[in-house]
Amino acid sequence: MSRSTQNVEAVLRNYGSPTPKRYSYSDIKKMTNSFTEKLGQGGYGGVFKGKLPDGRLVAVKVLNASKGNGEEFMNEVASIGRTSHIHIVTLLGFCFDGSKRALIYEFMSNGSLEKFIYGKKSLNTFPHLGWDRLHQIAVGIAKGLEYLHGGCNTRILHFDIKPHNILLDEDFCPKISDFGLAKLCPRKESIISMADTRGTIGYIAPEVFSRNFRGVSHKSDVYSYGMMILEMVGGRRNIDARADHTSEIYFPHWIYKHIERGTHLPLDMIMREEEEETAKKMLLVGLWCIQVDPLSRPSMSKVVDMLEGNLESLPIPPKP
Repeated sequence: MSRSTQNVEAVLRNYGSPTPKRYSYSDIKKMTNSFTEKLGQGGYGGVFKGKLPDGRLVAVKVLNASKGNGEEFMNEVASIGRTSHIHIVTLLGFCFDGSKRALIYEFMSNGSLEKFIYGKKSLNTFPHLGWDRLHQIAVGIAKGLEYLHGGCNTRILHFDIKPHNILLDEDFCPKISDFGLAKLCPRKESIISMADTRGTIGYIAPEVFSRNFRGVSHKSDVYSYGMMILEMVGGRRNIDARADHTSEIYFPHWIYKHIERGTHLPLDMIMREEEEETAKKMLLVGLWCIQVDPLSRPSMSKVVDMLEGNLESLPIPPKP
């Protein structure tokens, strides 16, 4: 038994009873019908559709053995195994069978948020994803993050918040998934030490990849959340080199100008005045969240208040 295997085994034993159920690799093969239906692929491995003996549908994430995955696997089991929240995906089980590692999650029938927000046609294809629904999704994700940052006994920093890692169930209730980069820290500590940059380009807070900006804390997730909300409203990636005009390439700056001038928001999907209000509220929250100085960013509890409050009480943030 290798050293890392022993370590993982020891940690799993220490967890005692509340851990998710452990399965063997042959159970996993049975569950996924020998991996016939693939739901997705990431740097960590593939995700397959499966069924538990009791008939419940699951998503089985099979980790590549090659990637010294002990740490990432443990991160995920350790962090998500201690959560229980409507906006956090539920880990139902795992497999740690020699080099074979897999995580078994509740199945989310609408897949990831990503496919609903990019591309101008999204509203024609998914007409039920109007502004109210987008707003509900934004609030749900904010509540999930608020819980991770303060609601469980250990603070959990996710470090990879992006549309791809937000899953939607059949009622479009959003759930945060993919805790492979998460870090656990005691509730009292606000700044954590980071040996490595973690996250996805386009969503990483400045302080995570450069030590010139204060320390890394839960405010780094707030930044990623802000970038994601802006993409939800813009219906495009924030950095779009194919934009028609250079001024539009970086969405946050472009939209900030319109908000500053108080002009009508040039967004595709807006039809009515109250939709414009919802969109504007989401934009202001997003722009507050992506402030360069972490101290200027709101906490996730504040974000929930801002999204649920009225537009009049929301000040315009400094230009990001």
